[in-house]
Amino acid sequence: MKTKTCMKIPWNIVLFSCVLLFYISPKVQVCRGQDYDIDAPPPLPLEEEECNGIFLSYTFISRQKAFPRLKNASAQAWAFKSTATVMNTGFDELKAWKIFIGFQHEEILVSADGAVIADGDDFPAAVGNGTYLSGYPQADLKTSVETASDLNQMQVQIPMTGTQFGLKPPAVPMPRTIRLENDGYKCPNPTRRGSSMHVCCAKDPKYKAREKKSTKFSPRQNGDLSFSYDVLQASDSNYLAQVTIDNKNPIGRLDHWNLTWEWMRGEFIYNMRGAFTRKKDSSECIYGEAGQYYKTFDFSAVMNCEKRPVIVDLPADRAKDEKVGNLPYCCRNGSLLPSTMDVSRSRSVFQLQVYKLPPDLNRTALFPPQNWEVDGVLNPHYKCGPPIRVDPTEFPEPSGLQSTVIAVASWQVVCNITRPRAKHSRCCVSFSAFYNDSVVPCNTCACGCEESDTCSADANPLLLPSEALLVPFDNRTARAKAWAKVKHYPVPDPLPCPDNCRVSINWHIYTDYRTGWTARISIFNWDDVIFEDWFGAIVMEKTYPGYENVYSFNGTKLPQLNNTIFFEGLPGLNYLMGETNGTNPKRDPRVPGKQQSIISFTKKQTPGINLAGGDGFPSRVFFNGEECSLPAQLPLRGGQSRTHVSFLPVVFLTVVIWGLH
Repeated sequence: MKTKTCMKIPWNIVLFSCVLLFYISPKVQVCRGQDYDIDAPPPLPLEEEECNGIFLSYTFISRQKAFPRLKNASAQAWAFKSTATVMNTGFDELKAWKIFIGFQHEEILVSADGAVIADGDDFPAAVGNGTYLSGYPQADLKTSVETASDLNQMQVQIPMTGTQFGLKPPAVPMPRTIRLENDGYKCPNPTRRGSSMHVCCAKDPKYKAREKKSTKFSPRQNGDLSFSYDVLQASDSNYLAQVTIDNKNPIGRLDHWNLTWEWMRGEFIYNMRGAFTRKKDSSECIYGEAGQYYKTFDFSAVMNCEKRPVIVDLPADRAKDEKVGNLPYCCRNGSLLPSTMDVSRSRSVFQLQVYKLPPDLNRTALFPPQNWEVDGVLNPHYKCGPPIRVDPTEFPEPSGLQSTVIAVASWQVVCNITRPRAKHSRCCVSFSAFYNDSVVPCNTCACGCEESDTCSADANPLLLPSEALLVPFDNRTARAKAWAKVKHYPVPDPLPCPDNCRVSINWHIYTDYRTGWTARISIFNWDDVIFEDWFGAIVMEKTYPGYENVYSFNGTKLPQLNNTIFFEGLPGLNYLMGETNGTNPKRDPRVPGKQQSIISFTKKQTPGINLAGGDGFPSRVFFNGEECSLPAQLPLRGGQSRTHVSFLPVVFLTVVIWGLH
């Protein structure tokens, strides 16, 4: 019987083969024939495929714990990243898109690429109550039909970074909603799936747009304050722009306005007419990108190189200056009145020469500044939207010929007045009445407070005797405490902080009789600033139809504003003087500037009104366009009646009798 013999492989060859196989195995690739989908982009979500309108989505990407590390989960900060997408899947181009993201976890938005905050706030911005975003630089979204499905023109993606508080993992800090804010669209509640949400906003069939002529760009919008940024001349490296400010609100106003914006592409202001910048400094140009490109340029003549210049109006004495003025509607010293006072003084104009940087060196590369902000002295607080491209503005021919000059390009910025938050007003109101001898003063910290250990920012103000209204707050303390002792009112410890308002207004129900009633309004200026061409307005919800006359002011009803009565100083009495020294400055307190008048109402058109119950007091009060803080309570009927023979009525009666003669 034969036995099989096997060939033995030397052990060293086996070892070498194993090492070689181990070395080359990671480099072996498996090939799949005809598998073309490996590198293809993922398909669009089914909802986006089926959307006929504007598709919005928000995706939460990640977050990490920020410093400082806290044990209190609700106070812990988290740095997050997310992305919002706006895509046009309909048949109509979406112009000047605007979306709302309903953040709800005390978020602070640090950046949003491809968008700006619609009300002009800078980053970082507190957006815990939600925020509106507008597109920049891509403000319009074209359709798939007109772009052959080019997503770069149809959609915009907005990577965002920010900080949020509380809501520790595994919870996902999502906004409560997202929606499109453009007119004519209707958005249902968004659908949420894990860390993302989406919604399809379709055309609203019930929306009826106002009939307007066909325009290439967005139609002009209405607002309280309107800016027009018009390019009048353009060359490759620079352009001449004109800025027109129009006050559209019947009780809006600006005094000594300050205008700021943000250059986004390295521009700088070479010179201006009709206005000037607070700071003239060319160092940012010399040591920045402008100096690197314009190497032989003389920057000593440049007006401003700041990214955020502060622009102010020229004084009136420069209106005819050939070099810096000589423009229609220029040089008003920053005063912009409502049209209800003077239409010719409700507009302001200035021009500026702007230089550009690469890659914008051609005459059609025109980009307006972003993030506009405007403010004045004791004026309303305005929130401004982003610049919207509109049809070029038409101007009359400067030489007087009957022809029209059309701007190269135009943008509109619309600003609207916002109601002041609690303790952020600039004026305040006190209430009093003939049937109660105590005055309900302005709210504590009505115009803000600094942190203090000597007074309470939350305590209710002490009721006052009427004569205390005529002295500064620092001199009222003794009177208020003595009055509280007489009336047995409680006195908090520490005492309430002052209202800190430069202007206060007292509304006093003066008389009440069978066929009518009267009120006295007194305006006090506690500042050194003189208010020229001052005005006020009151909203009387139920007694407005019975308004008859205001005797020491010019008064009129404003039909365009519900239940609003407008009043201003008579000719020669249109100055509200500032605070002055008393008769004996070493002993007597300073005396405020003041004006007052009686306002009469009839009951014929307002039967059944309850003056003491609130109908006799205004629901809103304005001074120079700024909404004033109202007291939290009303004078109660049934208190000790007070005589009308007091200093304030005597002053008024003297003025009235003198005026009648």
